[in-house]
Amino acid sequence: VGYTVRLRPAAEAQRIRAMTSIAVEGAHGPEVQRTLRGHPNIVALYSTNGRWDLLAEIRADNLEEFDRVLGTLRTVPGIANTETSLLLSTYKLG
Repeated sequence: VGYTVRLRPAAEAQRIRAMTSIAVEGAHGPEVQRTLRGHPNIVALYSTNGRWDLLAEIRADNLEEFDRVLGTLRTVPGIANTETSLLLSTYKLG
């Protein structure tokens, strides 16, 4: 059916990985989603339930780039609050 390539984390170009939980103000969800879907460092965007409305998977080449991405997220109209966790180790793939 196809082939799969599995790379070691050290072989990935964007080595800084994080998950950012996002609270959206009022009915701004569609606008926020459109903005985030177009961001080159956001590799996945998930809707969720509970305290947070969205979960964004972020990747960056270094901490300076990661800091700029977080700064950009905080200025997106309609985002009320964020909480970010850096992903440190991977214990299971596939």
